[in-house]
Amino acid sequence: MSAPHLYVDGDACPVRDEAFRVAERHGLPVTVVANGSRGVRLPDWVRRVIVADGPDVADDWIADSIRPGDICVTADIPLASRCLAAGGHAVSPSGKVWDTTNIGQALAGREISRHMREVTNGQTRHSSFSADNRSRFLQALETTVQRAMRGPAPPPPAMPDFFSD
Repeated sequence: MSAPHLYVDGDACPVRDEAFRVAERHGLPVTVVANGSRGVRLPDWVRRVIVADGPDVADDWIADSIRPGDICVTADIPLASRCLAAGGHAVSPSGKVWDTTNIGQALAGREISRHMREVTNGQTRHSSFSADNRSRFLQALETTVQRAMRGPAPPPPAMPDFFSD
């Protein structure tokens, strides 16, 4: 099995350097996709993809490129959902690992938050990004990389059908 590819949704990713350290330790190829960030310095071994300006252009590029087992670092919940649908993994910069058990609730919560911003004229509170967030991210990404490198889990054994004729 080949190493998973790490995609970083890169315009405002606060954990780019941490993602690079984990990827380098495991020998993973990395692509940072952004529609800005031309001035951000990347290691020579990291591929940079600059996409056209516009809503969701970087997200569309990542969603079209990700393959089963690949990993995406993103705070964008709809992009995380698209990565999961493609068989990939998704980790937020705050260390949240998105999966099929929590992405639906996250999408619903995002809609509620959008509605609340409309009702309150955009007055919301955001907590600052902390060292704890970085630590949780490093742990979550490491765990996700190890899971991805093991490959897909085998299907569960078939349950006997006691009720068939």
